[in-house]
Amino acid sequence: MSKNDTSPKHGLLPTLGLITTISIVVGAVIGSGVFKKSAPMAQQLGSPELLIGVWILAGILTLFGALTNAEVAGMISATGGQYIFFKEMYGKFTAFIYGWAMFSVVQAGSIASITYVFSLSADTFFHLPHLAPAWESMAIYLPFIGNIFPFADFGVKLLTVAIILLLSLINYRGVALGGIVQVVFTVLKILALAIIVFLAFTMGGGNASNFVQDSTVILPSGLGMVSAIVAALTGAFWAYDGWNSITYIAGEVKDPQRTIPRSLFIGMMVIITTYIIVNLAYLYIMPIDAMAASGFLAIDVSKLIFMHINPSLAAIGAGFIVASIMISTFGTSNSTILASARLYFAMSRERMFFQSLGKIHPKYRTPGSSLLIQAIWSSVLVFSGTFDTLTDMLIFVSWAFYAMGAYGVFILRKKMPDVPRPYKVWGYPYIPAIFVAFATVFVVISVITDIQNYNNGTTPIINSAFGTLLVAIGIPFYIYFEKKKSGNTELSD
Repeated sequence: MSKNDTSPKHGLLPTLGLITTISIVVGAVIGSGVFKKSAPMAQQLGSPELLIGVWILAGILTLFGALTNAEVAGMISATGGQYIFFKEMYGKFTAFIYGWAMFSVVQAGSIASITYVFSLSADTFFHLPHLAPAWESMAIYLPFIGNIFPFADFGVKLLTVAIILLLSLINYRGVALGGIVQVVFTVLKILALAIIVFLAFTMGGGNASNFVQDSTVILPSGLGMVSAIVAALTGAFWAYDGWNSITYIAGEVKDPQRTIPRSLFIGMMVIITTYIIVNLAYLYIMPIDAMAASGFLAIDVSKLIFMHINPSLAAIGAGFIVASIMISTFGTSNSTILASARLYFAMSRERMFFQSLGKIHPKYRTPGSSLLIQAIWSSVLVFSGTFDTLTDMLIFVSWAFYAMGAYGVFILRKKMPDVPRPYKVWGYPYIPAIFVAFATVFVVISVITDIQNYNNGTTPIINSAFGTLLVAIGIPFYIYFEKKKSGNTELSD
């Protein structure tokens, strides 16, 4: 088993307590999804009861995954989280491929896309600059992806990179400082959502009959209903994603064997409760058909609330939501930056990644090099404009890793039966088995949907196949690092 990274050799400081770790869990999950995803879900389902039911189901299944992950996090409290877990469960190769996928696309793409939403929201207020049309329309062709426009929305991209660099610098200067930023912005985003809910139910002029009145035009049935539920679950899962990033920073958490499982459980309960209450507020203000027709649900709901209070306040309502999205995505980007860099740091410490990423800043005691390289690569993805395309291609890969992580609990129960487990997953073996089964089915359905979209001409490539190729690119890197390690030589930067 890997040693805890709080040893003098590793030099990371265990300074994060329960409140901060809960904030990281909540902050990593609640981003822009709660403001936007319910409208397409309403369009797919056509039923308020089903809409709330899907949010609950997705939350319960995600909680099952978090509880299962918490058992492993409690027994293996080393920086790097899931990478270390996979090494114990499946060996070095699987662990490296996981880390490669996170570095090359998933986490870097998430940082780029989340921060880009922040900048788009800021553009509403500040009207960020553009380049000349000739520059913004300049296209570069990438095989299998298509044309990219690196200079399009130049001001938005420039602000996105600036925010990524700012947050990386904050976390570079100390994990405690990054944790403080996280707590502040998590509290602010929960407060903003609480204000929306309070105003909706007290001054919004809503109608409780909206909770039970189905759509008059959206009427899925049979297999169509199954497809609608699966599609809606996909949207909800996207909004719940990011919960496991807390495991990456175990080496900087006080009493991680107990703190991380508790933060996962409490954080997920806060998230599930928040999502359900916010969606009830949406439904109270807008019937399901109006929700389905909304271009930006949270803004439309807020406008209706403020118009009911005073017709002249509609613009203020829209501005409030835009500001809330900025707060929310800023906090989510910070938590992702803070946690993800520790994964690559751990890989480097295992001599399975570029050596420079394993360096600790002598003054701030943070994985400074890992934070900087992560910031640079995320910024490249920002200007490439491919971050959403790439992360879409690897959704099924992420869920495959979720399934493997949960199944690993069964492996470790047999492989390491005598290792102390401060927390054991409730409902074992049923809770982990349910999550593994569902995650597996979800991966299979995602692949089938990709093939159907390709055959229908919806997508130019089979996303899951190209995603697999992106992951497979890591294989020669694994061979390289493994040979360097076995040869007992220094790794190249």
